[in-house]
Amino acid sequence: MTDAELAAKLAEDTGALLLELRDSSNLTGKSLGDAGDKAANDMLVAALREHRPDDGLLSEESKDTSDRLDKDRVWIIDPVDGTREYGDGRDDWAVHVALAMDGKAAIGAVALPSLDLTLRSDSPIAPPDRSNKLRMVVSRSRPAKEAVAVAEILETDLIPMGSAGAKAMAIVRGEADIYLHSGGQYEWDNCAPVAVAEAHGLHCSRIDGSPLIYNQRDTYLPDLLICHREDANHILDLVKRL
Repeated sequence: MTDAELAAKLAEDTGALLLELRDSSNLTGKSLGDAGDKAANDMLVAALREHRPDDGLLSEESKDTSDRLDKDRVWIIDPVDGTREYGDGRDDWAVHVALAMDGKAAIGAVALPSLDLTLRSDSPIAPPDRSNKLRMVVSRSRPAKEAVAVAEILETDLIPMGSAGAKAMAIVRGEADIYLHSGGQYEWDNCAPVAVAEAHGLHCSRIDGSPLIYNQRDTYLPDLLICHREDANHILDLVKRL
């Protein structure tokens, strides 16, 4: 399998495992989320160690080591992006599998298991349409203040949603136009979504316009903008003025 095929297969297989666990167990809420995190991480780590033993690995659910820092190829995974949503039986959670090469989100797959859908960097769907009235996805529980401020200026509709992957894929799928986040993320939260979004022709950057760089010693990557390219400069300028 190519790297892209492997990423997609692992994301899909992990999503199927998580759905089966949710349907067959008596677990709910945090207990289900914890069990899903462990089962999904165990599956992904084992598969990557088998199929790409020489590559580095960074996972939200595994203890990080410095070994990956000397690697040009590093798999960055989030076994369950949106653990709370998964545990609560919602649809807006995802599985992220990405390959960062020389610090760039080069290859990625984001599975949305409850929707029976996997978005891939190697198989872009039709470019998303830009809505005449822009729509912005925001956190269900704590929308970022910058996002709310920009939304008010642009008079956008706000769409509350769960996981980072689900939000990013809403832009890819044409269900929204802007994902502006400043509330704190880590590399595993956005590496796969960024790889997929860029492959679909969308703008992806930090909210100061600088590039998103992966496989850093400090994995904290707190802010993100995904949007249509024609809107990027205007949105970035608005953020600078806040």
